[in-house]
Amino acid sequence: MTHDHRPEVLRYTAFSADPAGGNPAGVVLDAAGLDEARMLAIAAELGYSESAFLTERTGEGAYTIRFFSPKAEVSFCGHATVATALALAERDGPGELEFTTPAGQVPVSVVREGGELRATLTSVAPHVEEAAPADLTEALAALNWAAADLDPALPPRIAYAGARHLVLAAATRERLAHLDYDFARLEVLMRRLDLTTLQLVYREGPELFHVRDPFPVGGVVEDPATGAAAAAFGAYARELGLVPEAAVLTLRQGADMGRPGTLTVELRAGDARVRVSGTGTRIG
Repeated sequence: MTHDHRPEVLRYTAFSADPAGGNPAGVVLDAAGLDEARMLAIAAELGYSESAFLTERTGEGAYTIRFFSPKAEVSFCGHATVATALALAERDGPGELEFTTPAGQVPVSVVREGGELRATLTSVAPHVEEAAPADLTEALAALNWAAADLDPALPPRIAYAGARHLVLAAATRERLAHLDYDFARLEVLMRRLDLTTLQLVYREGPELFHVRDPFPVGGVVEDPATGAAAAAFGAYARELGLVPEAAVLTLRQGADMGRPGTLTVELRAGDARVRVSGTGTRIG
């Protein structure tokens, strides 16, 4: 394949069966001849928060995958992983996939449920760390949130399951609904802390959460359905004992943007890795 080859770019949304919901991603199933500059250019041209590129087939159902926002390569992207898995399943049939990402190995299982395909990714090993008080103060200032806007039952942490996210819990659904932040200021902080998104969360019930993800480092104000952050949040919820060791959490995201989606987060006893699942569909 030569560099002037124009690859087929598929468009899929992840975490919604409705093309107008969830999080859209570009998917290139054959990116073997593309260099970084070309992949970045394709991602920027699409303008979605992320696009995924299969750069090599390494075995049966096994691929090397890379992720680009319009501004930079990222280590891991959940929604683009789901989108790619669904695209492969529509081409080759459902089954087991294995993606080699810059963050590590990510298996994905695709099954057909009724008329819908559902993909479940298994995260890399996660970890959770404290956020420095000064960094938390700066994050709240950039968000225009007061300390009193936080839910004390869900303390701030930085959580990782392939990418780093600062988890901040709003005390009310209204606080979460009104997102008006300082883009440049938050971007500076996120770059310094190597954060991919902020995972802003409101807990509606024991296993039901509403989430939003500012994503200035990706060049977009907000990401509509964030699989990597959902995986990180699952690790956070378990680490802090907010949910049972084995639990299925429902994360609703995108409603405030007019792109509702649903992410299902599964925690298993004795298994540190987090599973994130959702449906998706091709965008015509």
